[in-house]
Amino acid sequence: MGMKRSEKLKGKEKVAAHKRDYVRYWIAAAAGCAVIVIVLFFVLSSSGAKAGDTVSVLYIGTLDNGTVFDSNVNKTPLTFTIGAHTVIPGFEEGVIGMSRDQVKTVHIPSDKAYGQYQSDLVRTVSRSMFPAGTTPEAGMYYSVRNPTDGTTSIVKVINVTEDTVTIDQNHMLAGENLTFMIRLIGIGTAK
Repeated sequence: MGMKRSEKLKGKEKVAAHKRDYVRYWIAAAAGCAVIVIVLFFVLSSSGAKAGDTVSVLYIGTLDNGTVFDSNVNKTPLTFTIGAHTVIPGFEEGVIGMSRDQVKTVHIPSDKAYGQYQSDLVRTVSRSMFPAGTTPEAGMYYSVRNPTDGTTSIVKVINVTEDTVTIDQNHMLAGENLTFMIRLIGIGTAK
């Protein structure tokens, strides 16, 4: 005996319903994959500055007491390559992960800035280290050339006598914790 017409129709409807469910499943799966790919693209492409990137920044640098010691706002941006170690370590680390037009405040301890103040870098030298015609004054900074190795450094004069000059070779910001407000204005790959 054969199936009744209504049973055949119900069977065809079940097969059609399964086909519709199957198609819906694959459409949902494809849409889910597309969303994942789009999210990954944006996460990976906007992950921010990283080692090897050349970045341009504007900044305002302040000391713990709020004194502004440096700024390039309304001036030429500072451009450097992350990982080239041309800026202090804490500044470089602070820029990593930033995205274009992001503003960030970075607190940098002295050991990641210009280091601790070292009293052994204060010494007394002959006045002949200064160029002829130069009259060193206490409190002033001078560029001096080391006659031994030919290197040039910036020193602060602490005391002056007739024959000697006491100089401080520490960086003027040695021992200082620094705070920078940084705005990343450009990011690219190093050339």
